[in-house]
Amino acid sequence: MKKILETKIGRNALLAVPVIFHLLMGGCSKKESPVSQVHAAKSSNVLMLSESQVRLANITTQKATRLMMGESVILNARLVQDEDRTRLVNARVSGRIERLYIKETGRELRTGQPIVEIYSEQLLTLQREFLLALETGSTGSRNESFLASARKKLIRYGLTESQIEQLTRTREIQDRVTYLSPSSGVIASVMVTEGQYVEEGAPLYKIEDINHLWVEAELYPGEVEIVTQGDPVSLKVAGQERWSQVIVTFVSPQYRANSQVTIIRAAIANNNRMLKPGMAAQVIVTRDERKALALPLDAVIREESGSYVFVSKDTNTFERRAVTTGMEGVDRVEITSGLQEGDVIAVTGAYLLQSELLLKGGNGHSH
Repeated sequence: MKKILETKIGRNALLAVPVIFHLLMGGCSKKESPVSQVHAAKSSNVLMLSESQVRLANITTQKATRLMMGESVILNARLVQDEDRTRLVNARVSGRIERLYIKETGRELRTGQPIVEIYSEQLLTLQREFLLALETGSTGSRNESFLASARKKLIRYGLTESQIEQLTRTREIQDRVTYLSPSSGVIASVMVTEGQYVEEGAPLYKIEDINHLWVEAELYPGEVEIVTQGDPVSLKVAGQERWSQVIVTFVSPQYRANSQVTIIRAAIANNNRMLKPGMAAQVIVTRDERKALALPLDAVIREESGSYVFVSKDTNTFERRAVTTGMEGVDRVEITSGLQEGDVIAVTGAYLLQSELLLKGGNGHSH
């Protein structure tokens, strides 16, 4: 079972933080110097600060509340291409590749953009057939049927309506026909070269739609039972600070080749194109959820002697109190003893309060 890594800052490391705290306090006037305004009260675990010191140190508070929490398991993951949205562009006719408009992978492609120019005897024959139908005239049901059939053949073999309209207008047969991309995406593979002869149906390009990706996370044998299809999980991509929630769409029924690893998969939107296939990620699966008294992780100070929080006792007055922690989530930790629901706790700035208390001679132990 892998649990979220607990950050432990020792007493010696905390002693270096007061320098920053006092630098922040440098914005106070002489009448409100840090030394005169940060007091150790009757209890060695209580600090009293001025309003300006609280503001400059960015100390914010929050009530301890009961939230749904559960045991969390971190899974290594990676972003991959959504194979459901991968498309092969195939040759619509037999012929010779006269020109490739895109010759390298990784290039963006838009629907309707020219991709290949082909010389095809088959297309020459179909164009002549269509022009013959035009010259014969469109009067009479037989002639209309002949013209409609010739037009459908051109469309079936990849010509667009605008190309057919141009042929109708100019009455000039094109010995080289330009084919347009049927979809947008990124070129993942170029499968032909200029001058190559291709048969009908031969693959020309592989196009990937990166507006939608998959995230695939690895499960080891002891973790297979913790998640099922349809479960919500938390996702964080490397280099990003924000966690997002995604839904598991697939759980592999087999192990990867030559390994004891199976995968789960979820789909994610990528409309801003900030995410790329191959990026590393983390997936957190939470199980056995229940209501628990919880605080943000940053509110809890962890030392070898135990865990502590700063409780707001009065205006700008904070008391250091020992707590016992339980399970941890993505950004919160359960408090099993030491606090009551509704207690107001310092969230941001808790480590600055801790370091200042040590500097002022606090004993570092709360009972």
